[in-house]
Amino acid sequence: MILVNNPGSWTNVYPPLLHADWHGWTPTDLIFPFFLFIVGVSITLAFSSRKEQREPLKVLHGKIIRRSLVLFALGLFLSGFPFYDLNTIRIPGVLQRIAVCYFMAALIFMHSDVKTQAAWAIGLLAVYWAFMQWFPVPGVGAGSYEKGTNFSAWLDNLLLHGHMWSQSKTWDPEGIFSTLPAISTTLSGVLTGHFLRSDRTPANKTITLILAGSIGMVAGWFWGHYLPINKNLWTSSYALFTSGMAAVTLAVSYYLVDIRGWRKLAHPFCVYGMNAITVFVLSGIVGRLLYLIKWTSGDSTITLKSWLLDSFFTPWLSPVNASLAYALSFVFLSYIAMFYLYKKQRFSKI
Repeated sequence: MILVNNPGSWTNVYPPLLHADWHGWTPTDLIFPFFLFIVGVSITLAFSSRKEQREPLKVLHGKIIRRSLVLFALGLFLSGFPFYDLNTIRIPGVLQRIAVCYFMAALIFMHSDVKTQAAWAIGLLAVYWAFMQWFPVPGVGAGSYEKGTNFSAWLDNLLLHGHMWSQSKTWDPEGIFSTLPAISTTLSGVLTGHFLRSDRTPANKTITLILAGSIGMVAGWFWGHYLPINKNLWTSSYALFTSGMAAVTLAVSYYLVDIRGWRKLAHPFCVYGMNAITVFVLSGIVGRLLYLIKWTSGDSTITLKSWLLDSFFTPWLSPVNASLAYALSFVFLSYIAMFYLYKKQRFSKI
């Protein structure tokens, strides 16, 4: 997310590092569902033993609520930074969606068995599809999946008018209704976590995860012929397709790191992962400041970001490669900051 959110120039970006304009997907569209998927896996790994030991629900609920509120508050902090106009501040957002999905998936996990969790995952996908396909949106009708003219956009306008994504204003990619299938994505991770905790052999886990993930990908692709795969709407087909791909990716990672022992390969990701929210928030703050710090030179206004791009990258690279090099440098400097915290054993625990 740090890489794709911080190109040197939005007009010069390799297509795989951009979101799909609407229907369809790119590698960039896999980042968010993969994160929610692994949040779900983490819920199972973190809470299973506590649930089995019958740790008081009051204590567990307190941890879940606190973590969710902190994540949501951090999302609002980033949405408004640094001006905080409460009349127009965007209420939905990436961290806000993570908070809601974590909260719901964790509560479902705490109060149900595996079969019920699977039923929730399937049911949320079905409910989303039913409303999107058959609810008659005023002035539009039923079954629309176009920008701003679908049930999800209508509901967001009804409940969040004036507080949505500034680039669209009429719909939000992290809106209210599209969070339902996102919760299902998280629950697919919860179910995967159960499987990883099972007594099956490592080889069996790897093969089964690849098989199950492949089935999910094919099913999501097939469903996409009737319900378009769309990240902005987080359609049920998109949730199923990306959950399948996340399962396959996890299986490959599990095989390489846990079975083959390629732990050095995973070390940079551990450095980031131990402070994932910290680096995301800090990168958001720094990225915003690079636009806001500016000065006048002659008849033009120069931002700190444009100055860095033009001074260190544009002179020796093509426009698209200069933009990519800037983004990679942003990722590298973020890694250096997190590596310092990693070495100092300073980890943010939300």
